[in-house]
Amino acid sequence: MEDITSALNAHMDQMADLVEKFGAELRSGLKPAYNNFMGFFHAIDWKEPWLIGLLAFHVFLLCLAIISRRNINFQMCLFLLALAGVYLAERLNMLLAENWRSFATQNYFDPHGVFLSVLWSGPLLVISIVILINTMFSLCYLIVRWKKAELRHRARQARNKQD
Repeated sequence: MEDITSALNAHMDQMADLVEKFGAELRSGLKPAYNNFMGFFHAIDWKEPWLIGLLAFHVFLLCLAIISRRNINFQMCLFLLALAGVYLAERLNMLLAENWRSFATQNYFDPHGVFLSVLWSGPLLVISIVILINTMFSLCYLIVRWKKAELRHRARQARNKQD
């Protein structure tokens, strides 16, 4: 019995060490990512009018998606437009990289499209996910209504057969 207890204690100590090492690695692993994000955030001049307009556009689209949650057809059009915006992001990035002097103080549009992915495609994908979740809830509600109507219809048919 002592052998089992000592083996169990040794195993628990080993697991505690592994969890402690994993936690330390996780904390040190997130710090560079946080530093990179903060560097990205501080490198952008958020007072530029086109950036304010872009953020206002995304807030408007999100509000529109939330307000129109009962209109499935409009939501599907909005969903497809948002995904089309994501699809065209690469071409938009090239166009903006060529003409950045006409609207910005510095060139944010790198060849890899990181800036546009974060500030254009990211919010559009979030809005698309909101629309998709709303559509799933609407479909679930519709299925429940359909099943209730089917059960009422079957009950009515059974009553009519008995009469």
